[in-house]
Amino acid sequence: MITPDFNTMFTVDQTPNEVFNAVTNVRGWWSENIEGGTARLNDEFSYAVKDLHTCKMRLIEVIPGKKVVWLVLENYFHFTKDKTEWTGTKIEFEIVKKDNKTQLRFTHHGLTPEYECYDICFDAWTGYINNSLRSLITTGKGQPNPRENVTV
Repeated sequence: MITPDFNTMFTVDQTPNEVFNAVTNVRGWWSENIEGGTARLNDEFSYAVKDLHTCKMRLIEVIPGKKVVWLVLENYFHFTKDKTEWTGTKIEFEIVKKDNKTQLRFTHHGLTPEYECYDICFDAWTGYINNSLRSLITTGKGQPNPRENVTV
């Protein structure tokens, strides 16, 4: 089903469990500034990048080897009129075995072209998912934002 929500996907040779383990290693592909748990149901974590973007996530669905869903509890963008865009949206990682390969489908439910941040977020998520996360899955090394001295 096609939705206006941001989504992207790719296929790799690794197993669903390897993909799941990489997805839940958020510090390994998104940011080394992640504070909190990122792998278990009801874990909460915070993300920060300088004074540009901060957010707090809760894992609301975790099915090992199949799916991870985050709920955006709080969000702040320095560069938008509505500083709380994303708040209440859901970020889903769906892992599907296809023949001898594994497909990762990423959807940010609620991130639609109507959002002021959409173009910036489109580019950012595309890079994090299709480059950094994919690299973490296939090579064991992602390209997360490096650690900064920021308050999360």
